[in-house]
This record gives sequence, C-alpha cells and structure tokens, in this order.
Amino acid sequence: MSQLPELDYTAACACESGLMCADIRPGHGLHALQLRLAAATPSRWQDAIIVGERDGWIDVATLDGSVVSLWNHGDLTESVTAGEPVALHTMYNVLAAGPRRFNVLASAA
Repeated sequence: MSQLPELDYTAACACESGLMCADIRPGHGLHALQLRLAAATPSRWQDAIIVGERDGWIDVATLDGSVVSLWNHGDLTESVTAGEPVALHTMYNVLAAGPRRFNVLASAA
C-alpha cells in the first residue's frame, strides 16, 4: 500500500492576517482534488532544485535550465532549504518536497 503525502497546508489554513483561510487559489490552501489531479498527470511534473529565497518567495531551477519563483502564503522559506530537490507540477501548481505538498503561485524569475 502506498503512503499518502503529508499536507502541510490544507484548505483551512491560517493566512497572514491570522484568520482562517479557505482560499484554494494558487499559493493558498491545497485542495484534495488538486492533489489528486496532479497525481493523475505525472507527465506534468518537473524536477527542480531550490536555488534561493527572498521575501517569502523561493526560486527553483528546473532541469531544463529555467528558474521559477514560487510563493505560498504559509512562507515556503520555512519549509524548504536551498539545494533541496523538489518537483513542480506545472498544470496544477503543486510543489512536492519529499512527502510534503504545497499549493504554489508560480512566476518567472
């Protein structure tokens, strides 16, 4: 039986204001359907390495040489470190870091 990934942030998570957040837009809570769709489309995952962080954003370098900045309102800089291998699902905005999954907002660096 396969092990389910850990969800550090769910649809009901704390926003910067300290209020409960039910927002599932990119960069907010990770919805179970979003996670399931990402798992069902394995060809859209890109392997990457964390290469930097700034102002709550992290930069990842994909194996094709592009650099993408990622944001999550839970501050990803507290959850991942430079040099860590990750995977980015480009269609459903999911960042996989080991068993952890995050909903991310992506922007070209």
